[in-house]
Amino acid sequence: MSGASGGEANQADAVKVRVGTFLFMAIFLFFWISIDPFVDLTGEAVLDPSAGNSNRLNQIISLLLFAGMLGYGLAHPMRDTILHPRPLLAILFSWFLFVSLISAHPTLGIKGVILAVMVTVNASVYLLLPASERHFAKMLGIGTLIMLGVAYYGIVFKPTLAIHQASELREPMNAGLWRGHFPHKNSAASAMVLAAFFGLFVMNTWSRVAGLAIFVLSFLFLVKTGGKTSTAMLPAILIVAWLFEKMRPLRAPIAIGGVGLFNLFAVGSAVFRPLGEFISGLGIDATFTNRADIWRFAFSALAERPLTGYGFRAFWQTEELVYSGGSVETWAVAAANGHNSFLDIALTTGFPGLLLTLTWLIFLPLRDISRIPADREQAPLTRLFVRIWLYTIFHAGLETLFFEGGSLIWFTFVFALYGLNLQSTAVLAEDAVPTKRKRVAHA
Repeated sequence: MSGASGGEANQADAVKVRVGTFLFMAIFLFFWISIDPFVDLTGEAVLDPSAGNSNRLNQIISLLLFAGMLGYGLAHPMRDTILHPRPLLAILFSWFLFVSLISAHPTLGIKGVILAVMVTVNASVYLLLPASERHFAKMLGIGTLIMLGVAYYGIVFKPTLAIHQASELREPMNAGLWRGHFPHKNSAASAMVLAAFFGLFVMNTWSRVAGLAIFVLSFLFLVKTGGKTSTAMLPAILIVAWLFEKMRPLRAPIAIGGVGLFNLFAVGSAVFRPLGEFISGLGIDATFTNRADIWRFAFSALAERPLTGYGFRAFWQTEELVYSGGSVETWAVAAANGHNSFLDIALTTGFPGLLLTLTWLIFLPLRDISRIPADREQAPLTRLFVRIWLYTIFHAGLETLFFEGGSLIWFTFVFALYGLNLQSTAVLAEDAVPTKRKRVAHA
C-alpha cells in the first residue's frame, strides 16, 4: 500500500511539474513575444488614440492564462502568497477604482484595475511554478533564448518590421535602430537589459554557455537599439546592485534617495528653470530627449487635481486631450504617456495613489531585503531580483512602467517583488524531493 501511494505521489508531483512548466513558459512567451509581434508602424493606425487596444484573441488568451495561474496558485500549499500583502493591495486597488469611478472615463479605469489585479495575481503565482531554483533558471534561460531568436529572426528576415524605418509616421527619426519584434526601440532596449540580467543568473545557476550566450546576444541587441539610457543603465545597475549588496547602510539612501534625486534632476529640470540650466551646464540634455515639455504639461495638469487625479489610465491619449486643440500651445497633449511612472501615477490617481504605490514598490521591498538571511544575500537568485528591482525603479523616472498590464517589464518587476519577499521568508526547494517544511518556495 505504501509503495502504491508513494508511486501515486510521485506521479502527482510529475504532473504538477509538467503543468507548472507549461504555465511558466506560456506566460513568459505571452509577455516577451506576444501573439502579435512585428507590428507595422507605418500605418495611420499608430496615430489613433484608440490604437493598441487588446484584440479579442489576446483577451481570450489572457483570461485562460489567468484562470490557469489562479487555479494552480489556489491548489498550492503557499496560496497565501497570492496578492500579498493583501491589506495594502486591497486599499491601493480600491483607491484606483474610486478615483476612476469619479473620473470622466470610468470604464478605462475599471478595465485598467481589473487588468492590473490579473497581472499581479499571475506574478504572485509565477515563482511557485518551478520545481527548484535550477528548474527556474532552465526555463528562464530557454524562454529568453527563444525570445532572442525571434528578435534576431526579425532583424534578418523581416527588417522592415524589426528595424525602425524612415517611413514611420510617429518617429521617423528612429530609422535604422533595432526593435526586433517589440513595438519600439525603447521597449526593446528595456527588455534586453532584463534579458542580460537573466543571462548572468542562468550562467551561475544552470548553464554557463547558455547564460553567456544570452548576455552577449542581449547586449549586442541593446546597443543596436540606440537606447542610450538603457545601455548606460545596464553597467550602472550592476555596479549599484553590487554596492547595495555589500554596503547595508547605503541601501535606503540608494533606493529612496537615489530614486528621489534622479526624479528631481529629471522632472525638476523641466519645471524649475535654474535646475534645468544647471543640468545643461553639466553637459546633460536637460530636455531628456524632449520629455521636458511633457513633464511641464503634466505638472500643470496635476496641480489642478492633486488629490484624486484624473482617473486610472484616464488622462493620456483620451480623445478630448488629443483633439482639444491644445497642440497649438504644446505638442505634449498628443503624448502616449508621461514618460515618468511616478508622475503618471500621481496624475491619474492623485498623491494618495502615489504614496500607496511607493509603499508597495519601494518601501516594502527594502524591508524584505533587510530580512533576507545572510547566507542568502549573495545568492544568484537574490541578485537577480535586486537587479530587476533597482533597474525598474530607476528607469521608471524616464518611462511609464507601473501598472502597465501587458508590459513584460511590469510583469517581471512584480514577480521580482514577490521573489524578494520569498527570499526573506521561505526556504528554497532543492532538486531532490523536499522534506516537509513550514514554507517552501520553489524558485
